Amino acid sequence: MNSTVLVLGLGVTGRAAARALRARGHNVVAVDDLPEAATRDYAERLGVELVVAPGPSDWSHLLAGCSEVVVSPGVPDGHPIFSAAGDIGLPLLDEYDLAVRWDDRRRCAVTGTNGKTTVVTLIVAMLEQAGVHAAAVANTETPMVAAIDDAETQVFVVEASSFRLAHVHHFSASPSAWLNFSPDHLDVHADLKSYEAAKARIWEGVDSAADAVANLADPVVAAHAPVGATGFGRFDSFCRIHGGRLLHGDNEVIDVASMPRRLPHDLLNAQAATAVAVRCGADLDSCAAVLTDFRGLAHRMNLIAEHDGIRYVDDSKATTPHATLAALAGLPGSVLIAGGRNKGLDLSVLGEANPRCVVAIGEAAGEIEEAFGGRVPLQVADSMATAVEIAGECASGGGTVLLSPGCTSFDWYASYSERGLDFARAVAAMEAGR
Repeated sequence: MNSTVLVLGLGVTGRAAARALRARGHNVVAVDDLPEAATRDYAERLGVELVVAPGPSDWSHLLAGCSEVVVSPGVPDGHPIFSAAGDIGLPLLDEYDLAVRWDDRRRCAVTGTNGKTTVVTLIVAMLEQAGVHAAAVANTETPMVAAIDDAETQVFVVEASSFRLAHVHHFSASPSAWLNFSPDHLDVHADLKSYEAAKARIWEGVDSAADAVANLADPVVAAHAPVGATGFGRFDSFCRIHGGRLLHGDNEVIDVASMPRRLPHDLLNAQAATAVAVRCGADLDSCAAVLTDFRGLAHRMNLIAEHDGIRYVDDSKATTPHATLAALAGLPGSVLIAGGRNKGLDLSVLGEANPRCVVAIGEAAGEIEEAFGGRVPLQVADSMATAVEIAGECASGGGTVLLSPGCTSFDWYASYSERGLDFARAVAAMEAGR
């Protein structure tokens, strides 16, 4: 029997890590703050000891006898396990560390405040189109330790959140892209500097500088990019938009006009995905084929309805002010529905935009109202149905109603997808009533 490993958190990732450790002969002690009956049943079936999280001063006793600690994504930087493990020199790992210990197949990765899932999806599709079997892993429904069970996968495309990068022991994936940077997750990271430092670890283990794929139009990303990085985002980058065409070096990938998704952030995503996919073995024709067919992911700038000249766009995945500003830049003059639960971010930057009018919702409605400071018409709604009704009236005569909240959904909903679905239901109900 191998050593005893403590797994902090028994959600999707923690369960996968515990299961993989048990399958390889390790003892596992799982720690959960408030384990439900289903969690207890799962631990019992797996043969894992489940412990309720102790008080801040009692972690050293719990860690005694353990050889390593696996920390689930989203554990706050200030959690007492970090200082307790540090005091006794106990290694802290992410499930990613376990996966790469047990499997040496190729990995590429993507990080960024916004756009990670979209770019990972594009890369996987481009590789598959080129005949390379790829899988999206990590910050997805499939943790890395579970994905390695598929023997047919040739390339793992890692969606690398700051939660994972902050506490991984060593990150190595090549090539790796950093899409953008703006304040986020300050309810989890100690401060903005810690969040930036976590993101910068994306290039910790690239094989060469050229395998660092960098948005050179983003000043924070550009400042961290190594000399010789593969750039995108600028007119003089290796991957760029010029003359209405997406170029990869001297080669044309696709005419932008033939892409269903071609707002500014869509073009950045396309450049990043192409740069990574080609370095992983895709050809430019395969990249072009995917970009020709790609119509976006759910709740990310999706047109869900059009009635009486008014377009209704679901961008519920926009949970930061930066994402909302990007949406408004792509759809200027929209009627904006914004608000929800703030995650410690400065919402005042939303005042830089100039929407046609604003409907504020949720716990952060007051902050949204303060951000615009009376510069644009603004009303507060107490439900999504009311918000859609008000927004539809504001857009009367033609325009766009844009749900791009800039906040999390956790005041009214269990997830951003639930919020987006409620928006769609409210739009449908309003139109049916008319």
